[in-house]
Amino acid sequence: MAFYRVVSEGIAIAVRLTPKGGRDSIDGPGRLSDGSEVLQVRVRAVPAEDAANRALIAVLAKALHVAKSSVTIVSGRSARVKQVRIAGDSRLLSEGIERWSDT
Repeated sequence: MAFYRVVSEGIAIAVRLTPKGGRDSIDGPGRLSDGSEVLQVRVRAVPAEDAANRALIAVLAKALHVAKSSVTIVSGRSARVKQVRIAGDSRLLSEGIERWSDT
């Protein structure tokens, strides 16, 4: 899947975040209008005072069974499309991500 790639000591994921989405969930892979692939994530939190970003970190950490401190927003903190880095064993993280393609 093109929305993530292996980087040194972890993985990087392109995420499209939907704040005020009614629930905290990973909706699976999707495409933007420019054709690029992203992981679609929605959170209940509002996009104020970094609440939606904190919720995104919590959702990804829980889904991949890593500590919240392992999840970092690298770029796009104030945008819907973000680059997120997750530190850890890239093989195990990739296996967890592959399950999202079935959602």
